[in-house]
Amino acid sequence: MNDTTPDRDEWFLASLGNTLIWARLRIRPAGTAEVLDSDGNTLSYDSEDTARSQLFDAEFVSYDGLDEEDALIRGFSLHELQPPQGASDADLHGRMVQSLGARA
Repeated sequence: MNDTTPDRDEWFLASLGNTLIWARLRIRPAGTAEVLDSDGNTLSYDSEDTARSQLFDAEFVSYDGLDEEDALIRGFSLHELQPPQGASDADLHGRMVQSLGARA
């Protein structure tokens, strides 16, 4: 049996003052998972559940699970941001921490 299921990526974020910190959860077809953190480290986990648990323990929330009200409580609008993009993990490294700028 040949499994050609691609990796699945999900984005998580944490907020600290006016700073957003991103993390990418990559779920592998075999059921293992990796988290790319804001320092550019790739952390490997035995399962998707373990990786999610570690992200939640570090006070990250799922980007896809946020609604506008939740985002506004955290100090930003969903309309003003999107997960970092890059051709490689190295390209993402400098984009994993974002300043929201001055807030009134």
